[in-house]
Amino acid sequence: VQLVESGGGLVQPGGSLRLSCAASGFTFGDYAVAWFRQAPGKEREFVSGVRGDYGTVYTDSVKGRFTISRDNAKNTGYLQMNSLKPEDTAVYYCAARRLFISKNVHDYVYRGQGTQVTVSS
Repeated sequence: VQLVESGGGLVQPGGSLRLSCAASGFTFGDYAVAWFRQAPGKEREFVSGVRGDYGTVYTDSVKGRFTISRDNAKNTGYLQMNSLKPEDTAVYYCAARRLFISKNVHDYVYRGQGTQVTVSS
């Protein structure tokens, strides 16, 4: 089983990035996929999640700016991040668990290694 994130980088405030989470080793469509982030000195926090039936959940601070999606045929999840702010700077992790979205990272059996997102001028 593997989850591999990509797409992070350095972007100016107001810019955009698209993160990808490539999954292998399990039946992707049966799993909810979530994105978490962890800034230096802070706890890992829930950002967004998408169920296998494409239902979504967002944390309040990213609503209207971030869009989560998935392509079950490609076994890949995505996080489109627009209007990025310096406070979005963090390592972003994807995670997967059976069926339902949870805002607790410890509920996820599969987790990736993370990709760094830095928002700075």
